[in-house]
Amino acid sequence: MKTLKPARADTASAVTAKEEEWRAELLDLGQAFRHLFRSAGRLRGRDTHLLGSEVSHAQFELLIELDDRGPLPAGELAQAAELTPGTVTQMLDHLAACGHVERARSESDRRVVVSRLTSLGKRKVRDKRAVWQGRWERVLADVDAEELQVATRVLERISALFEDPPDAGLCG
Repeated sequence: MKTLKPARADTASAVTAKEEEWRAELLDLGQAFRHLFRSAGRLRGRDTHLLGSEVSHAQFELLIELDDRGPLPAGELAQAAELTPGTVTQMLDHLAACGHVERARSESDRRVVVSRLTSLGKRKVRDKRAVWQGRWERVLADVDAEELQVATRVLERISALFEDPPDAGLCG
């Protein structure tokens, strides 16, 4: 029977320990992601209880797209926000009724109707972005730039995971 030299045994156990640590960290990441996912769901759920001129998180996403990209037709806005055109049209109706957006004919093609932010809509985006920016900065103040870069890469990979169709084994 062949015996391992102590150095090789130490190396093998170190690899196993590193693998166990990696798996434990992966499990922790999965649990943190599920917690984040549930929190985001609760945020969306609270949107159903908004009154009057309040803007839901989903509607705010449309306002951000209009702020970032300028006036857009409903179809392009739907594509940018990854929503159906019908959903976006309903949301734009509400946002227009509240004075956050206005609809007008495109200057380049009069057949196309575009939505654009009003001054009230621009203020809403600016104010809400400032609140969220402050929250981000407070909660991440002790995280250095390198850790933020790693977190960004991890979130991008997780996002890609949800874009890919599930494996057949997961559904059956």
